[in-house]
Amino acid sequence: MKKALIAMSGGVDSSLAAKLMKDKGFDCIGCTMKLYYNEDVGIERSRTCCSLDDVEDARSVAYKLGMPFYVFNFTEAFRDTVIRKFIESYENGITPNPCIDCNRYMKFDKLFERAKILGCDYIVTGHYARIEEENGKFVLKKALDETKDQSYVLYSMTQDQLAHTMFPLGNMQKTEVRAIAEESGFVNADKPDSQDICFVPNGDYASVIELQTGKRPVEGNFVDKQGNILGRHKGMIHYTIGQRKRLGISHTEPLYVCGICPQDGNVILGSNDDLFSREADISDFNWISGKVFEGEFRCKAKIRYRHSEQWATVLPTGADTVHITFDKPQRAITPGQAAVLYDGDIVLGGGTIK
Repeated sequence: MKKALIAMSGGVDSSLAAKLMKDKGFDCIGCTMKLYYNEDVGIERSRTCCSLDDVEDARSVAYKLGMPFYVFNFTEAFRDTVIRKFIESYENGITPNPCIDCNRYMKFDKLFERAKILGCDYIVTGHYARIEEENGKFVLKKALDETKDQSYVLYSMTQDQLAHTMFPLGNMQKTEVRAIAEESGFVNADKPDSQDICFVPNGDYASVIELQTGKRPVEGNFVDKQGNILGRHKGMIHYTIGQRKRLGISHTEPLYVCGICPQDGNVILGSNDDLFSREADISDFNWISGKVFEGEFRCKAKIRYRHSEQWATVLPTGADTVHITFDKPQRAITPGQAAVLYDGDIVLGGGTIK
């Protein structure tokens, strides 16, 4: 009998993933990753990722399914990889995506190691994505329910990880998932989906950074494209490319953040038109197939989680770097965010926008 370690967040998706694996006859172990303590990131409310309520919801489902259940304390690793990178990125004028880093360093690294120790053949999560084997290679594909597709945050997966991972919900609709969970009597069948970064549930990134570092951000100048001073800002960590709200500055025309300069602490403001560009250089690029493409090729590219894929020409410039030229100008191509390449519903790979 094959053995599977089920990553259970306490939500309905991972809970149903556990049930589906049990129904298929797998020997299943449920687990929840404890990634941080609420007080360490200034969270007062109890119902967040990693809260006691979430752990108990996961434990309840595991008990109902007759599965052993463990809580793994990964708080130190999460702090040293995901939270530290999050802070350093904002301090250097870069907008990170910690959800991608959490998948990369926690689920498919730390948890992957734990699964091997427990003698498990597979890690199972509630992600909406698909893994298929084609011509001797594992392929990562978008979920059938494209409104819930999460392939964008999984681009860093390797062939070995794909070979030992299962996404049981990849061929399902969200409505179907909730219906089966309800029929199964799961305590979390109607639990709302999480929408925010888990350790910043109120969206106040700057407060989390201040709490973690114990430092107040250094103020600086708002400047235009010519370097003329337009006013003062509260610190670079408060801003991201494309931002219009909460600038605290009046002007005859709407102003947007068009650039952040860590060298001099300036935040560049401009018009909405100034945000559009066609070119992007990508670093730390992971090719899902394990093989670098040769020469220029055509595909679609996605530069944000909620962004629609756009046609582009891609040129590999190194083992883990590519240059993307979009057919049409894209708004707010943001350093630190991920650019992910698609051939139809197949994920070719992805990396970080420079």
